[in-house]
Amino acid sequence: MLNSSFNIQHLTSIISSKIMISTERRYDIDWLRVIAIGLLLIYHVSIGFQPWGVFIGFIQNGDSLESIWIPMSMLNVWRIPLLFFVSGMGVCFAIRRRNFKELFIERSKRILMPFMFGMLAIAPLHVFLWQDYYQQDIEYILNPSHLWFLANIFIYVVVLSPIFFYLKKNQGGKLNIWLNKVFSNPLGFVIILIPFIAEAMIVNPEGFEVYAMTGHGFWLGMIAFLTGFCCVYSGTAFWQTAKKWKWLFLGLALALYIVRLVFFELKSPNYLLSIESNLWIFSVFGLGYTYLNHPSKRLTYLSQAAYPIYIIHMFFLFLGSYIFFGIDMHVVLKFILTVLFTGVGCFVTYEFGISRVRFLRPLFGLKVVKPEKKAELSYE
Repeated sequence: MLNSSFNIQHLTSIISSKIMISTERRYDIDWLRVIAIGLLLIYHVSIGFQPWGVFIGFIQNGDSLESIWIPMSMLNVWRIPLLFFVSGMGVCFAIRRRNFKELFIERSKRILMPFMFGMLAIAPLHVFLWQDYYQQDIEYILNPSHLWFLANIFIYVVVLSPIFFYLKKNQGGKLNIWLNKVFSNPLGFVIILIPFIAEAMIVNPEGFEVYAMTGHGFWLGMIAFLTGFCCVYSGTAFWQTAKKWKWLFLGLALALYIVRLVFFELKSPNYLLSIESNLWIFSVFGLGYTYLNHPSKRLTYLSQAAYPIYIIHMFFLFLGSYIFFGIDMHVVLKFILTVLFTGVGCFVTYEFGISRVRFLRPLFGLKVVKPEKKAELSYE
């Protein structure tokens, strides 16, 4: 009798969880995507102030600001994996109202088209600036640059969609019940870590934080994408646990970072970096779910602007570097001016160009809307 009562209660919890996530708008996920892209902008500016920036294709300032790399090193092990998590979550929300064909068409418009346009027309612009700054021959180079992330996401959607739609048809099935149980316990989060640790040890990248166009970035991204989908698919279990234990996750992540900084000179073994990365992400989701899950006009605007800004930010970063790095001024002032120039340039271009010109909107992943219709918030 007791076991029967428990099963009924557990099943009721799962059904309630499903009802809740089907109607609840998750503003915190949008906020996290916006924040992650903002941090990405600052992170990329910081690379230009490192003594190795030129070797990975950035315009490098003559005077280094290596101290800024200490906080950036805290960021660089989870900034990109977080975006993969969020992208997988977006697909889980999206398939509730779409079949495979509709999802493929929608993702082709939202991801593949901006990727192709960006690779053909946007990425070459900052390459031109780099070539001119270093007095190289100016030539058109077809390279995805920072847009590699979009190519990965589109591949994941195509490859993993059969799994996603199978899970959609079997909501309330054994896997769904198992995920709900796993995510209901903080120790269950250890299970989440297993494929990430395995990837880090099997692929064994030379640099854990080197994601762009590497096998490590591809496989780590796929695992994070699939995990993000499962976090939403499980119902509220993941979010409630992340919310309850957010400070523990944050403390453990900070402890591993201090160990990395003090004992490993920021070069911890890859398996430790994978654990640290996910602990940061768990804490960020918990903090977001606690403090950011509410609507605002600012979020509506920033959520729409984030994607186009991600696509164009490297051009303004390189243009700012081109302008300021040759001027004799304090390195900290150069850093601040480059960040401001990049941010303002991106927002002005978005506000007065991309968002208002109808034919440009789909090229940057935005829906074409009537002038009088307000843009809708979407975490998909």
